Order: sequence, then structure tokens, then C-alpha cells
Amino acid sequence: MRRAEIAVTGIGLLTPAGNDDDSVWKRLSAARCLASPDPELQGLPVAFSCRVDGFDPAGELGARKARRTDRFTHLAIAAARRSLADAGLEPTPRLAARVGVVLGVSSNSLDTYPHEFGRLGENRGHTVSPLALPRSVPNMVAGEVAMDLGVQGANFTVSSACASGATAIGVARDLLLGGSCDVVLAGGSESARSPMNATCFHQLRALSRRADRPDLASRPFDTDRDGFVLAEGAAVLVLERREHARDRGARVRALLRGFGASADAHHPTAPHPRGRGAEQAVRAALADAGCVPGDMHHINAHGTSTPTGDAVEAALYLRVYSGTPPPVTAPKSVIGHTIGAAGAIEAALTVLALERQQIPPTANLRRQDSGRELDIVTRRPRPVPMQAGLSTSFGFGGQNAALVITVP
Repeated sequence: MRRAEIAVTGIGLLTPAGNDDDSVWKRLSAARCLASPDPELQGLPVAFSCRVDGFDPAGELGARKARRTDRFTHLAIAAARRSLADAGLEPTPRLAARVGVVLGVSSNSLDTYPHEFGRLGENRGHTVSPLALPRSVPNMVAGEVAMDLGVQGANFTVSSACASGATAIGVARDLLLGGSCDVVLAGGSESARSPMNATCFHQLRALSRRADRPDLASRPFDTDRDGFVLAEGAAVLVLERREHARDRGARVRALLRGFGASADAHHPTAPHPRGRGAEQAVRAALADAGCVPGDMHHINAHGTSTPTGDAVEAALYLRVYSGTPPPVTAPKSVIGHTIGAAGAIEAALTVLALERQQIPPTANLRRQDSGRELDIVTRRPRPVPMQAGLSTSFGFGGQNAALVITVP
């Protein structure tokens, strides 16, 4: 029996590069890292980040909703609204029960909890907000999106660290293939630029320390990389079976052909030294799509700018592609690392690249590790005839996800 094709019919984006397709593409194409000093992180060892500008939660969501929810939820609701509008979809009462929401979130909100824990530590438990729990736990981001849009299908979050957004898209695809839903809003949201996040990642020596030149801090695959840049953002994709999209006359922006996931089973924070799990996820996604490595015309790399992670990832691509991988781009060089949202944002960027038949450039790349040189696009977008792209995401805990996306 022929398996249904899964269509991407809508995209909603909020990123440090902009909050719509054209703005994001323009700033990505400029190949300039958007990191700058962050007032929220002032006084910390690492006090810069990549932030979403031009977004007013109270103005867009309403003052009451903005007040009772945290930043990662603001971003998710706004991205979900944008994705539905882009898909031309109205959740009528009949359809609403068949519309699901699957979102990736790496952690609970680290904005609210430290403040409330402080009250508890000062023996002022009676002043802890009753909203502290429902505004902060990860599942509520999907619940809030459903309440905002009035959709009643399968509803949950997935958490696989920096692979969360990509994993959510893969799980959503399975809901559609299994017939549980007719439409799924899938993606990820995260605001990682809290003082607690910045402190924890600094203690792990995962962050770049280029405080004098934040614009040079994120440099995936460059020999002088020293860690990633914290960021925030959200992306939500509207997914539906292609026949469902056809029946309602929807525009199909791309097809989600393959998904692969795996675990390194190796270390809490370090990748397997040979990228064992990452390779397993990539090969699984290709097999799921019915593709061979040579069918991919570009790779949207995880590329965080950490010394170990980038080295393992580059070696992985050289191994999978027998030494000749397709052109590579690393968007975190421009927008920083949005953690749980990264895989969803980069899946959306892969769709944009396929639509424009261009690969966006990587910022701050001067020289690659000897013996691990990839064909990385730099300086300006590269026009390339493309039918398919591979987007990869790897996270703490050795959790890996890969997506194969093609033109319709």
C-alpha cells in the first residue's frame, strides 16, 4: 500500500533574524551573526545573546494572556497563529477535533522558576504565584496553543534537548500517517536567554566567551570556534496529508519525506566520538524517505559552534557521503542556538531554501579543521538546483533527529 505524502502547507516563524519569511531570508543572506549585549544577562560571565525583536506579546496576544504565560509560550502562540494564516486554514468546529499540536521544548521555563524559588527560599511560600506551575511546565505550551486556536486533536510536547523541534515534526508526521489527525501544527519554541540558562551553559563551558565581539562569537565549523550563542525563537509548521491539502485547495510548500531518530547511549552532554547515534538518525531518515545520500542537494547542519560537536558532525557527513557531501549551511552562525526550537526553525529554513533554490550562507567561517573540510556556503546565498534537503539536530543526552524535506 502506498504511504501518504505529508505536506508542509504553512510556516510561522519568530527568530532573531525576523518574524516572517522574507525578513528571515534577508538577514540570513547577509551572513552576519546577530548576537549583541543582552540587558537580561548583565553582570554574568556571558552577557550576550540573539533575541527576537519587533514582537510585542501584549499587543499581539492580549495583555492578560501575555501576563499569565512565559516568553516561550508567547513565541509559540504567535508562530502557530502565523502558520495557520499562511496555510489558509480555519479550524472549523468539524475540523478542530482533527487538528493536533505537537511542540518541542527543551526545558521548562527558567524565567519564572528562579523568582518563585527565591520566595520559597526566603520562607515566603505563601507569596508563590499559583500560576508558577501552569505557566512554566513544558506541556502547557502545546495546551496554550490549542486553547488559543480552539483545536482539540492530539496535544502534547516532546523534549529531546536540542533535537526537540525536529523530533516534534517527526512525531507529528507519524500522527498523520497513522490517521489520528488530519492536520498537525508541529514545531518548537524556546527562550534560552534567561540568567539561569546562561549560567548553567557557561558552567558547562558550552558558550562562546567572545564578549568583546559578540558578532564573531557564533562560528560553526571554524577552527576558532569556542561555543554557541544563546538565542530564542519559535517555528510552527502546518503539516497535513497531501490529499487533505489538495481537497481544500491549499498551497503545498514542501513535502516531509523522511524522519529518523536515535540515541547515542554514550554521555550526558558529549556526543559519541564517532557520531554513532547521529549517523544512525541520518541513515534512518534517508531510508524512510526512500533516498540515498546522493539524493540530498544540501544539508542544514546542526552546527552549534562547539569544538567537539562540530568536529564529530563534520566527520559524520564525510563518512555518510563517502567524502563528498552536498553543500552545507549552519544557520546558528547568524541566529544563535534556540535550543528546543532549533530543529523546527531549521526545518522551516530548509523549506525556504528549497523554495528559493538557494542555500543561505554561514557566517564567521574562515578556516575549517584539517581533514574535516566540508563544502560550506559562505558570504552570500548560493544558487543550486535542489530537489531535497537534509536537516539535522543533535542534543544533550545523545538524542538525535534528522528530517528529509523535498520540493512538492
